[in-house]
Amino acid sequence: MTTFLPKDVQNDLDAARIAGLKKTSRLRIEAGGGQHRVLRRWATGFAVEAGVVPMLRGLVDLYDGANHLAQCLIIASEEEAGEMRYEFKRATEAHDKAPLDFYRAPDAPIALLGKT
Repeated sequence: MTTFLPKDVQNDLDAARIAGLKKTSRLRIEAGGGQHRVLRRWATGFAVEAGVVPMLRGLVDLYDGANHLAQCLIIASEEEAGEMRYEFKRATEAHDKAPLDFYRAPDAPIALLGKT
C-alpha cells in the first residue's frame, strides 16, 4: 500500500482542512491595520492561511473574539500544506487593568466607610 496521493487530491484535502479550521477558530490577529484569521495556535506560535494573508513580521495583537489575549513579536517559520506558520519571539499576555506596584493583601478593605 502506498501513501502517495495525486497533487490535485492533496490540494483538495488541504483546502477542506483549512475551511474546517476557519469555521471553528475564533482567533484572529491584527497587524498593520488589517485583521486576519488564525487557523490554529500552539504554545510557541500560530498558523494562518498561506496566500490569503500577506507575509507578517514584527508586532501583532492576538485576539480570541473580542478579548485581547497577547501582544506578540513574531517571525515567519515555514509554509506547509496551505498554512504559513509563525513563531513567537515574545508573547506578552494582555491584562484588563494596570499592574500594581505594591502588595495588596487579599483581605484588605476595598474602601473606608465614614461614620454617619
